[in-house]
Amino acid sequence: QVQLVESGGGLAQPGGSLRLSCAASGTIVSIYAMGWYRQAPGKQRELVAVITTSGATNYTDSVKGRFTISRDNTKNTVYLQMNTLKPEDTAVYFCNAELRTSMWSSLRREYWGQGTQVTVSS
Repeated sequence: QVQLVESGGGLAQPGGSLRLSCAASGTIVSIYAMGWYRQAPGKQRELVAVITTSGATNYTDSVKGRFTISRDNTKNTVYLQMNTLKPEDTAVYFCNAELRTSMWSSLRREYWGQGTQVTVSS
């Protein structure tokens, strides 16, 4: 059984910062790409940022220069540092990871966290 547990969401003022964390636990053989998605009310879930095993990153245009994704492979954890927050960043943020969970199979599958609310408001 694999779990992704997010933390760090909450309320921030415009221009403020928050740091999200997501820890993967359970029967994990390998973790490949890890990422953050978000879903605002009435909108589709969108990719915010992704980081590969080697540390290569990619961001959606609206957060470039403001958000930074990082990972600690020793802790099976991915982070999202969010600076200069804007009201339009308000959404539920979901952690995503591509995992291999069996020593006897090369099959990879995606897992999702339960989501954490980020609200940017004065």
